[in-house]
Amino acid sequence: MKLSQFQFDLPKELLAEFPSEHRDEARLMVIDRKKQTIEHKTFKDVIDYFDDGDVLILNNTKVFPARLYGNKEKTGARIEVFLLRELNAEQRLWDVLVDPARKIRIGNKLYFGDDDSLVAEVIDNTTSRGRTLRFLYDGSYEEFRKKLTELGETPIPKYISRDVTPEDADRYQTIYAKEEGAVAAPTAGLHFSKHLLKKLEIKGIKFAEVTLHVGLGTFNPVEVEDLSKHKMDSEELKITEQACDIVNDAKAKKKRICTVGTTSMRAVESSVSSHGTLNPFDGWTNKFVFPPHEFTIPTCMITNFHTPKSTLLMMVSAFCGHDLMKRAYEEAIKEEYKFYSYGDAMLII
Repeated sequence: MKLSQFQFDLPKELLAEFPSEHRDEARLMVIDRKKQTIEHKTFKDVIDYFDDGDVLILNNTKVFPARLYGNKEKTGARIEVFLLRELNAEQRLWDVLVDPARKIRIGNKLYFGDDDSLVAEVIDNTTSRGRTLRFLYDGSYEEFRKKLTELGETPIPKYISRDVTPEDADRYQTIYAKEEGAVAAPTAGLHFSKHLLKKLEIKGIKFAEVTLHVGLGTFNPVEVEDLSKHKMDSEELKITEQACDIVNDAKAKKKRICTVGTTSMRAVESSVSSHGTLNPFDGWTNKFVFPPHEFTIPTCMITNFHTPKSTLLMMVSAFCGHDLMKRAYEEAIKEEYKFYSYGDAMLII
């Protein structure tokens, strides 16, 4: 398929600036691929579509406060530093994005905090906006990481035009987040409340946890018309033996297996055996799922509504079927569903 097939007009007012008041009370569109039907529900109704022994695959990555603001030495210019990944814990080296990038060169120093207690030196250029920083801090590694957390803010997406609020620290995080390392939330999971998870558990639904540390590469624009030529950035992925056992047992029993979010989908599609079962994995994946694609593990998926021409939309299209997805998105716009990170949800069965 071609990039132009994923273009549609999305009214700006449908981009969600805030999350729903209660996690499980966002709207839910239910798409039945077999019946080719579209229904409108509330997210907590999702429980009605699962039975004893069915599995939800959850991405338990935890978002860290990746956005920092510092001042450039001498000029005092305010610089945004977005932490992407730690390259070397001992040397305190980080891969980051800086903005405005034109002001930041190798050898420059940046000062953070009211007391300038944290300093970083630019030691390399990686991309037009990318830099490698060495952080200089008098203290142990644990104290250094604590300082980063204190100075950083929740990295809500740039399209949200308002200031970050204390509520974002909680709401831009799934309630089952455990493994710190993501710079963006696996947003489909934001709709689960503790109460809903407990109800699902009581009904006999099982949970298989995977860890995919979401990077900004997920949101990089596709700039080639031929999708097969697009290269995804790598993201760190871990799938345990325990998670594989839960999923493979459900598959053998022909139970419903649901990936919660495109990140969980990317995770399982990155580690399928030749027998069509899920394999343990510990490494990095740059799997790009786009139509046509044959899915072997999941039988359904929960996802948010995605922006035009995004790799996330392409993955959903591959799973849902392009024509049905197009119809669903037209309906979503007509019914004024909210899109993107804090937006409403879709269940595809």
